[in-house]
Amino acid sequence: MTIRPARSEVWLVTGSQHLYGPGPLAQVGANARAVAKALSAARPVPYPVVFKPVVTSADAVRAVCQEADQAPQCAGLVLWMHTFSPARMWIGGLSALRKPFAHLHTQFNRDLPWGTIDMDFMNLNQAAHGDREAGFLHARMRLPRKVVVGHWEDPEVQERLGAWMRVARGWQDLQGARIARLGDNMRRVAVTEGDKVAAEERFGFAVDGHGVGDLAAEVAAVPRGAVTRLCAEYVESYSVAAQLRRGGARHESLREAARIELGLRAFLVKGGFKGFTTTFEDLHGLRQLPGIAVQRLMAEGYGFGAEGDWKTAALVRLMKVIGSGLGGGTSFMEDYTYHLHPSGSLVLGAHMLEICPSIASGRPSLEVHPLGIGAREDPVRLVFGAPAGPALNASLIDLGDRFRLVANEVDVVEPPGPMPRLPVARAVWRCRPDFKTACGAWIRSGGAHHTAFSYAVTSEHLRDLAEIAGVELVLIDADTRLAGLEKELRWNESYYQPPRGGRI
Repeated sequence: MTIRPARSEVWLVTGSQHLYGPGPLAQVGANARAVAKALSAARPVPYPVVFKPVVTSADAVRAVCQEADQAPQCAGLVLWMHTFSPARMWIGGLSALRKPFAHLHTQFNRDLPWGTIDMDFMNLNQAAHGDREAGFLHARMRLPRKVVVGHWEDPEVQERLGAWMRVARGWQDLQGARIARLGDNMRRVAVTEGDKVAAEERFGFAVDGHGVGDLAAEVAAVPRGAVTRLCAEYVESYSVAAQLRRGGARHESLREAARIELGLRAFLVKGGFKGFTTTFEDLHGLRQLPGIAVQRLMAEGYGFGAEGDWKTAALVRLMKVIGSGLGGGTSFMEDYTYHLHPSGSLVLGAHMLEICPSIASGRPSLEVHPLGIGAREDPVRLVFGAPAGPALNASLIDLGDRFRLVANEVDVVEPPGPMPRLPVARAVWRCRPDFKTACGAWIRSGGAHHTAFSYAVTSEHLRDLAEIAGVELVLIDADTRLAGLEKELRWNESYYQPPRGGRI
């Protein structure tokens, strides 16, 4: 079973006015319908683009914005001013709109008909200044939006729109999402804490606390036959260590891991959760810390954060939705230890158990090893490496008066040597622009040690996310310089100050 977001679509809303008469307005509608149809069929555009009737009055704008807010399948709007559309008629609708929107600055005709162009053509194709009128209003109203410029058949334009649509769908999925916090956070850890009320107000997801006993009861209720069937699925899907196979000395450990997975899945399904956290300091009636259970649930689409880290659990879920269908995977991750060689420093990313197999470079190995902490039985986990290629790490932190999203673009590399004694899944990467700058910038920005790691999600997606959410983004990439970043952080302290009586 894989949990999937609800069906999503984006609406193309085209602006004009009554000035032009019924003939030109009919042509505007026909052109907009053709654009919506073509975008829906374009490879870079991931979800349907639905044509909505051309708006020519304040009442029409308000009506379509209200309709969008009430339509559960609508992830957002794409606005285009085919002709000149006086922006004051958009004020009421856009003031009330809660769904995100992108502004597409395009023109139906790619080329001007130089030999036949006349004023009729000029009046019909006025996006050159109609979209500028709209852009002024959006800037005046301080509205969050993405601006995409170019002809609608241009693959680069479709890529930019497609990226935004993925984020809009992820944002849609987050609204009303529930994250289960099983137990509390690790003792006295700061960065995994945060303001749950402010997070729900800002991002739309809720965090519900549950005692580990609630999960333990579900685990205890799992039938033996279901455990046997899941163990057989493990054998089909992974390279299972001999001692874990039927008849092996540790087969009961495998059965217990399967029992925990089935119980955890049942708990999440019954509660309607899209993400969850665990902590090895609060295991109550569990005989193992969930290992393969967490890994497989993440691979199915659930968000996860270790040690009570609900912010990272929500971010992992959001990034999984954004990256759905793209190459590569998304996982919970932790910067665990460093390779500080003079020829080039590397980061070894891992966790005790819980790395998602969606980032595995090959067939994972299913093994059992001592954990050394948690005072429970040895947990079963998937062990694998991650493929070389570009990726990023993202961290959502609560600064007390606002949230900040910190991200670092990285390049995953083959490890310099084998790691036969390391019994966990892992990835090795080189930071951009370099190790010292990236780590200095990360620490200066307050980024957490837990992250959402992804091959699929890009910095463009995170920029669009920060714009929609109205939060600060600190992006550490090939162009980052510490002196400039420190200035940016100081400027952001002023820009992102919350309004009186609220917070950002």
